[in-house]
Amino acid sequence: MNLSRIARPLLAALAATLVHAAPATAASGPGYDDPANWPQYHRSFNAWRFSPLDAIHKDNVQRLKVAWIHQPGNLTHGLQATPIVIDGVLYYISANNNVWAVDAASGKTLWHYAPRLSPLAKQVFYPAASRGVTVGRGKVFVGTLDGRFLALDQKTGEELWSTQLTDQKTQYGALFSAPPQLAGKVLFGGTTGGDQPIMGKIYAVDADSGKPLWTFDILKDDPASWPGDSRQRGGGSAWMPGTYDPRTDTIYIGTSNAAPDYYNAERKGDNKHTASLLALDPQTGQLKWARQEVPHDSWDFDSAYEALMVQKDGKDVIVHLNKGGFVFVMDKDDGGLHDVWQFAEHVNWVKGIDPKSGALIDPVYPEEGKRKLFCPNLLGARSWNHGAYNPGTGLWYSHAMEVCNEVVAGKDDPADLVALSALSLGIEEIKLVPPPEGQPHGRLDARDPLTGKLKWSIRYELPPLSSVLTTAGGLVFTGDMEGLIHAYDADSGAELWRFNAGSGLRGGPVSYAVDGRQYLVFPTGLGSHAPGFLAGAFPRIKELPGGAALIAFTLE
Repeated sequence: MNLSRIARPLLAALAATLVHAAPATAASGPGYDDPANWPQYHRSFNAWRFSPLDAIHKDNVQRLKVAWIHQPGNLTHGLQATPIVIDGVLYYISANNNVWAVDAASGKTLWHYAPRLSPLAKQVFYPAASRGVTVGRGKVFVGTLDGRFLALDQKTGEELWSTQLTDQKTQYGALFSAPPQLAGKVLFGGTTGGDQPIMGKIYAVDADSGKPLWTFDILKDDPASWPGDSRQRGGGSAWMPGTYDPRTDTIYIGTSNAAPDYYNAERKGDNKHTASLLALDPQTGQLKWARQEVPHDSWDFDSAYEALMVQKDGKDVIVHLNKGGFVFVMDKDDGGLHDVWQFAEHVNWVKGIDPKSGALIDPVYPEEGKRKLFCPNLLGARSWNHGAYNPGTGLWYSHAMEVCNEVVAGKDDPADLVALSALSLGIEEIKLVPPPEGQPHGRLDARDPLTGKLKWSIRYELPPLSSVLTTAGGLVFTGDMEGLIHAYDADSGAELWRFNAGSGLRGGPVSYAVDGRQYLVFPTGLGSHAPGFLAGAFPRIKELPGGAALIAFTLE
């Protein structure tokens, strides 16, 4: 008998157990604190989407099994939420603002809240879907499809207060498609409306009472930025969740494109503060600083995505992707520019961006009545689905898509801007098409967030629309449009495990622990407007099934 041949795998297994059995303790602070929970939208205010749990790791991930499945029963637009998990209870939202509290170990429903929405919510362009809830101060907070913030009792689901913030009749159905966020006792968030003829706003209320505190007008009151009356219908909403840094008492939140999207003749200024990252004082709503990434945006290139915070030379900087295909690296305290790097492979709307000043280099603008090709497309170099950063590898994992659009710009017909669901796109025609000299596709990239240097990349036929999760177990999790959930080696990109969920993924996977056992949860069910737009370049999307199920996994 060859004892050494037997002993080697036993010793290897023992070593793996010793390495991975305990929670990660290599670091502390933001990203590592509260390891058993997923307490806020990105888990930590630095937007890492990183779990410090490592009981599930490279050597045992293939042993994952389904722990439970929760089906909300309402399927419209799938599940787009990132669940929140605190002390063994999981909170999430499904279609039409239905809120659920679920036992995080068994999947048992603890309570369910079904709101009474205004009939106007059925007339809006962005119906049914929400990207999550926020939990804190003994409450579950919701931004509603009829323009309200509301609070529920965290233990019972009973409605505690509700505050109407938008007038949907005059704001083209402006609503909250993303969860408002907490900055201490201040609850803040922005609405849809970047593609509609309104003036974008950010709202804040007292989290305990719902009393309005302040409203921030995103569009700068300056005729040089907004000539004539263009500001009144300039778009520029803040439709994705912001983040709050408690160390400096600062809100970071991105804003959308200017409107009309492609017809720019009547808004010839720089159109501040559209396509910008804003830093706000949460107590007053006053602007601390702003970094406009796409001045005079004429391509629908929002800058509404997550403000990732990482270290450079021992100091925190913000890494910020926008739809135009570039990543801005900036000082978190004043917005000063450190660098700009190109994220998309195909970019033709601009020759580049000056990494020192942020100025656009030779931008190519749409023209009325003329067909032009622009890359990336209006959904962006990536849609709103979030990337994840792993401090162990130093890599940022983010999806990308290589799809372009042909656009014929044109002035909006006032007759087409009557309905609540009307869009102010400023087009006569738009069509998604493959990039020049290539096939449309999607990717998952592992990059240095400061330089953009590529470590590895995985190509998909259809662009994935799931957010990404990474863990201290050396893993990267995500899902694709066809319903496959993937686990990859965070260092190499090798696929280590997959599971067929039956419908594509659009929400945010999370990881947490209950009674020492690590779980992974994936919101499944393909939805949102993005698949419909992308079907123009990927006809097979039309054949993909919908659905809505929250699927939890743990080790067998």
